[in-house]
Amino acid sequence: MVYEHVRAAGPLLFVAGQTPQRPSGEVPSDVRGQVEVVLGKIAALLAEHDAGLRDVVRVTYYLTDIDDLPEVRAALDAVLPVPRPTATLVEVGGLVDPRFRIEIDAIAYRGD
Repeated sequence: MVYEHVRAAGPLLFVAGQTPQRPSGEVPSDVRGQVEVVLGKIAALLAEHDAGLRDVVRVTYYLTDIDDLPEVRAALDAVLPVPRPTATLVEVGGLVDPRFRIEIDAIAYRGD
């Protein structure tokens, strides 16, 4: 079975949860670095569909430690355009790799 990273449905793009693992296998140890990697991956996937972070209207953040939230917000503020997408934050007991501190999925709208 092949899983898609992005699924288009009309003007909507659904981006599967992205993790902070770089193609080299490296994972930044700090959560801010992890957010930057994840958002970079989301931006690259959206670009393949003629969209960008400016088109993101909804995100879900999965954090393994809620105490990381201030650093996550700082990293998001540095990259995401205003107005910010609507968001849901979920604290989870763990992600697929114990090095991962965050995973993010997104929905983008390409209508305008």
